[in-house]
Amino acid sequence: MKAEIAVMTAENIDRKAIARGGEILKNGGLVAFPTETVYGLGGNALDPKASMKIYAAKGRPSDNPLIVHIADIRDLDKIVTEVPEKARVLAEKYWPGPLTMILPRADIVPKETTGGLDSVAVRFPSDPIAQELILAAGGYVAAPSANTSGRPSPTTAGHVAEDLGEAIDMIIDGGQVNIGLESTIVDFTENIPVVLRPGYISLEMLRETLGDV
Repeated sequence: MKAEIAVMTAENIDRKAIARGGEILKNGGLVAFPTETVYGLGGNALDPKASMKIYAAKGRPSDNPLIVHIADIRDLDKIVTEVPEKARVLAEKYWPGPLTMILPRADIVPKETTGGLDSVAVRFPSDPIAQELILAAGGYVAAPSANTSGRPSPTTAGHVAEDLGEAIDMIIDGGQVNIGLESTIVDFTENIPVVLRPGYISLEMLRETLGDV
């Protein structure tokens, strides 16, 4: 079955379509949506079955952690057990934005979402459509890039439809994304923060804010 497609812009968000996408996610379905970096393939981050569906749709190994997207900074403390001071400093500067932080996982996050790890990757995207969908879905959406493994990360809804249109429930078409480069991932589970994936926020920018990285 082909994915349902809803077209909107950040300036003119279709509330009905967002509510529909939120319901699909709450019920364990998959929704692709725009972020400022690339299009994400969303599932309920707190539902182990939804996370397994994401891996299946992407053809991605299930030990490769998914990033949990939030849209309210207060929701961070519910899914992690600790937020080091340096992580709070970085969040204040770059959230919402293209930054993913790895922090100790709270039990509420299933290990299917974290690839079996005791840490969880968290991001607060700045795209208004992404934020509205995350809130409509209950606040926690696991979302890797919306492409099958090995293919380029999608920057338009057309790319998603071509690649995953038969495998997911809904695609929210918010037009071309702004950055087109995936988020920078910083691991805060060690004493010194470690960059696991370079992205839009460079190592120099991180060192300027935190010092030793």
